[in-house]
Amino acid sequence: MADDLGAEDSKLVTLARGAAARAAVSTGAAVRDLDGRTYAGAQVAAATLQLTALQVAVATALSSGATGFEAAVLIGGAADDAGLATVREFSSTADIIVVESTGHRTSTEGGNR
Repeated sequence: MADDLGAEDSKLVTLARGAAARAAVSTGAAVRDLDGRTYAGAQVAAATLQLTALQVAVATALSSGATGFEAAVLIGGAADDAGLATVREFSSTADIIVVESTGHRTSTEGGNR
């Protein structure tokens, strides 16, 4: 369960859930940069633009000056999310946590686990 996460990662879960709820979509994501700042996003499914929630959170962080990531949480998404490659491009050791919409953690990877 996501309940066994530390406080900082639990905060990312909360932010990701909130982003999904605000956008009324099933997938949300949140990232923590190397300075401890957090960014959240929800999937975008427009006729002219398709982004996963993790891509939105990562793009928001990078456009705000983030240079790397400590952790990323993806709620309701897949372990092969396209945004994972960008997280890894900037931080090969970032923790990546994938959680089902029910709260069950499906995977965790990263250098800090």
